[in-house]
Amino acid sequence: LFWVLVLSLAWLGPALGGEEEDGEVVAEEEEEDEVLSDELGEEDGVLVLHEHNFARALSEHQLLLVEFCECPRCGQGCGQGCGCRMGLRRLAPAFAQAAAVLRDESSPARLGKVDATAQTALANEFGITSYPTLKLFRDGNRTHPLAYTGMAAAPAKEDARTGAGVAWGTGWVTARGVAMVAMQDLESEAAQVFYEVAGEVVDMPFGVAEATEVFEAYRLSADTICLFKKFDEGRTDFPVDPVRGLDAAELTQLLRVHRLELVMEFTNETSDQIFSANIPHHMLLFLNKSSSAQLELRDGFRAAAGTFRGKVLFVVVDVAGYGADVLSFFGLTPADAPTMRLVKMDNNRKYQMDQDVFSDTAIRTFIQAVLDGKVKPRLLSAEPPEDWDTRPVKVLVGKTFEQVAYDESKNVFVKFYAPWCSHCQAMAAAWEELGERYKDHEDIVIAELDATANELENITISGFPTLHYFPAGPGRKMVEYKSTRDVETFSKFLENGGTLPEEPPAVSETPENSTGREEPSPLGTAESRDEL
Repeated sequence: LFWVLVLSLAWLGPALGGEEEDGEVVAEEEEEDEVLSDELGEEDGVLVLHEHNFARALSEHQLLLVEFCECPRCGQGCGQGCGCRMGLRRLAPAFAQAAAVLRDESSPARLGKVDATAQTALANEFGITSYPTLKLFRDGNRTHPLAYTGMAAAPAKEDARTGAGVAWGTGWVTARGVAMVAMQDLESEAAQVFYEVAGEVVDMPFGVAEATEVFEAYRLSADTICLFKKFDEGRTDFPVDPVRGLDAAELTQLLRVHRLELVMEFTNETSDQIFSANIPHHMLLFLNKSSSAQLELRDGFRAAAGTFRGKVLFVVVDVAGYGADVLSFFGLTPADAPTMRLVKMDNNRKYQMDQDVFSDTAIRTFIQAVLDGKVKPRLLSAEPPEDWDTRPVKVLVGKTFEQVAYDESKNVFVKFYAPWCSHCQAMAAAWEELGERYKDHEDIVIAELDATANELENITISGFPTLHYFPAGPGRKMVEYKSTRDVETFSKFLENGGTLPEEPPAVSETPENSTGREEPSPLGTAESRDEL
């Protein structure tokens, strides 16, 4: 019965990557006078969940797919006027339709939804940071739900009935991009591994077959996993080693790699697949698709791609289309096309040929040199403002960072920020005030660096704002600041040489409760409030 939900998931349309509606969306707020109970209410077959009935829903349903949405009137149905940025309007009809199919089939699987803006305890518990987020809960397990990032369209009823696809027909396989295992023994250890992988990769349909006619139809002579797709070679076979069997992690990665086109085009529909592919390097060809001469460059690019499948993902980016939004990340403009960049995904290091050569031989040679560590990354750097070193807060760029941060006579406190980051904007005034406070100090420097326009060789910034303290003296030391972001705490940190002094515990003047402990603040600690 698990497969009923898996197949439903596999057709639930682009859940992510939706576009914001133009204009301001105003959501009416409704006061709830009634006390919420653990009763399970429904809207269009979808369970309406909150912190009081969530545990009951998990206990009563073996499989529960929950949509966490940003809708002040979640009870009215997500996508009908809410301001979610991630495509809820397209998701809502498919979600309700999938719920109806599961209900009609008397499935133990159910769909539910949570208004994450109102149910903040649930949103925090499950780490919800964007909308909509879909999570699959199995067998009442609350601590390890599966994140769903696949497609979003409701399944046809015949798809739900076929379940794991045991009753295979060649037409069904041809019509879907699926992974099928053909085995003579569906109870074998290798088959169990296949079932395990199918349970984890919820955004892809799976099927099993052991009938002789299936082996004959697909010209198989031994146990084989077949990945069917509607592009490239149409089908990729992974024979099951009779001695080693199957390894779940290895099979999962093989399927994730080979379900992608050999050369992807960066679009709204493919961006999630590209970034979640778990392929360590991406080779990008930036071109203008309106130019026939530039389109021809794809031939050499494709010819080089097969050599590095699974190690390097090849992606074409249209600088005049959807790809225009990512050009600034590479320091490019549309006029720079055609050009190529290789990106190392774990640290966003970017590599560039000395001069772009688009032949398959040149591309292969360049990529192999990068993989072998023979090519240095090209680091972005903006130009420094003329008055960068006369301001209370020094404005650093890539090319001036070393001389300032590692000045052995100075203690340098640097804010790494992104111009679009709301948290950075919120602390901007405090950072300017800190700069004013120490602008005449002989050995303390307050500085900032736009980490979206500047890159550093040995420092990777993964979140904003990030604050690093570079103490005076030799050794190129660096200390990350992780405490409250206000002027007074910053000052204590600086005056104490890059650490916060230990303070005596506060003495409560209020009576202790029955547990012998002080009541926690409803807002949590200062640090947790700062994180929020």
